[in-house]
Amino acid sequence: MDQLITGHLSLIYNIIGRTLDGHPDVDDLVQDTMLQAIRGLGSLRDPDRFRSWLIAIAYRRVQMHLRSRKMTLSRRHPEPVDVPDPVGDFAERTTAELVVTKQRRQLAEAGRWLDDADRRLLALWWQEASGDLTRTELAAALGVKPNHAAVRVQRMKAQLDLSRSVVRALRAKPICPELGEVVRFWDGTTDSVWRKRLARHVRDCPKCRVHQRGLIAPEQLLLGLAALPVPAALLAGIQSALHGGATAPAAIAGGTSLIAHVQSLVQHKSLAAATAVTVAAGGGFAYAVLHTPAQPETPIAVAPPPAPVPTSAPAAIQPSTGAGRKPSATPTAGTATPTSRAVAGLGVSTADIYVAPNGSDDGDGSRQRPFASLAKAAAVVKPGQTIALRGGTYRPTSPITITTSGTASQRVVLSGFGAERAVIDASAIPADKWAITHESSYWTVRDLEIAGARNAAYTCVACTNNVFQRLSVHGANGSGLMLRNPGTAGNQVLDSDFYDNRGSGLAVQFGTGDGNLLRGNRAFRNGGDGVNLGDFGSPVSVQYNWSYGNGANGFAVGGGSPAPGAAHRVRHNASWGNNGHGFVDEGNAAAIELGNNTAFRNVNLGFAMTTAAAVLRNNVALGNQQGEEGLSRTAQASNNSWQENGWSESTLRSTDASVAEGARAADGGLPGTSYLATGNGVGASMSGS
Repeated sequence: MDQLITGHLSLIYNIIGRTLDGHPDVDDLVQDTMLQAIRGLGSLRDPDRFRSWLIAIAYRRVQMHLRSRKMTLSRRHPEPVDVPDPVGDFAERTTAELVVTKQRRQLAEAGRWLDDADRRLLALWWQEASGDLTRTELAAALGVKPNHAAVRVQRMKAQLDLSRSVVRALRAKPICPELGEVVRFWDGTTDSVWRKRLARHVRDCPKCRVHQRGLIAPEQLLLGLAALPVPAALLAGIQSALHGGATAPAAIAGGTSLIAHVQSLVQHKSLAAATAVTVAAGGGFAYAVLHTPAQPETPIAVAPPPAPVPTSAPAAIQPSTGAGRKPSATPTAGTATPTSRAVAGLGVSTADIYVAPNGSDDGDGSRQRPFASLAKAAAVVKPGQTIALRGGTYRPTSPITITTSGTASQRVVLSGFGAERAVIDASAIPADKWAITHESSYWTVRDLEIAGARNAAYTCVACTNNVFQRLSVHGANGSGLMLRNPGTAGNQVLDSDFYDNRGSGLAVQFGTGDGNLLRGNRAFRNGGDGVNLGDFGSPVSVQYNWSYGNGANGFAVGGGSPAPGAAHRVRHNASWGNNGHGFVDEGNAAAIELGNNTAFRNVNLGFAMTTAAAVLRNNVALGNQQGEEGLSRTAQASNNSWQENGWSESTLRSTDASVAEGARAADGGLPGTSYLATGNGVGASMSGS
């Protein structure tokens, strides 16, 4: 039985791991697949088909997993665009391992553009190209005949090559001017709408058509890649399930061991006689007992879980072994409901231009005859003037573009009015447009709520010296607030909340520019990273921000293909309960400064600085499921919790997140809390911003 199951474990792990691209659910899905195979052995009439049957189970498990994630996101966003889940993409997080050649990088990035079915097929075909699967086995996993499978593989490869040409066109320097105009409103999300639009341009444009030439066959690119290693802890868990644990071997009625029983069934061609499997869960592992229908059920002894088996780190990563590291509990959210609006009472009291839901764009913008739309006010505003949005809900049907700049001495102010609540409901703006595009400088945008955008909510393009303060941006189908493109400089994002957005909550990406500051913000329950600095080539100051409960990482301080080097300054931030890492460099090799930050109960590592020459001082990492830190050989670390004895969760003054995740302070700052505070000068200050 050991040989039957664990002999196929590497194959199943690679199929699921390649499809889900290292998602935290990979280990669970692999274990579920293997245990489902044990439970279903009674239905397998031909033992010679065990391998194909097992692959088909894995394929269906992945299919169900991806569908469930899409349904969950659809329930959160009632009008979603068909955007693949960012944490489930084939190559979103593995570009770093595919840097052997330029075309391997492009192949990895192209995988992001495939739909779910083609990504699953790509994972299977990868194993076929590596010689681990036959075409017959691939077809069996798909539930089709081999000739039909061949057609599907060819179609998938055609889509893959087309996606590769799109990637090459987007990465070309200089970019095709016509393509640049096409992607003007693109926020970087690889959804089906943009895939079709960009592919059509590449096919039809004489300048971009050249990127379809000279593609190396994907078989040659894939064959050079190593198989994903099966984690030792996962192998130990499955072996424990097979043997029933160290102190209580699994047994069928009458005392026959599970292994002996299966061997007997196989030898006598009687697998079809075996039917049910009873599974008892204990301590995170499942213990299976196979029995025949003629035998009565007997009590099942469940052994305590075996001790975790440590896995060796990659050569480039040198995790410390200091005291205080232990497996974390499942991250839990606080009990309080966060504020869903800008803080009341902080809007302007007088203005030059007024906008009200019951106004008219034929008015003069006075308090007595206000405009009806922000678009109208933005079109007529002059440097030094203030726009006040009166309370109520605004429902624009066309994108809003801000192009008039203020000056250093005459800023333009866009604000809510007094204690009135102004909400911009962007759900009626077309899904292929950003809701608000800001292309100007010297603005202060404050005390507003923006909800329900079907693409990115608020995008600031190559803008400078703007201040965004006390905003509440949520429910967007893309990013919440993004500052992007070269020339993005001197901007400040302060005391704002970004949540329930399908992309990143708060992002500074795809450009360069000095002097940008993120301070006092919260990013939570977003589908992507909470705070994302991917592909931004200049240092950003990230101070006193909290990122929690996001679908990917808390703070991604790098990224791109290849990732530019930027020595971001990251101080007094807290990251907890995220589905990825707490803090991750995403390929940024620069000397990132991380001081007095806290990573708590994240699913992956607390601090994943595996590429950066990072400098880490006075940081705290506790209860992160994959370990507290993974550092590159060039990183420098001092006085961090994992380097000192005596650190544990009991060191923290509180592990109750309700205040931190609750209402903001009266002035709009972060709520002061003892949550995650240490009181000894190490870790994030949680006293508020």
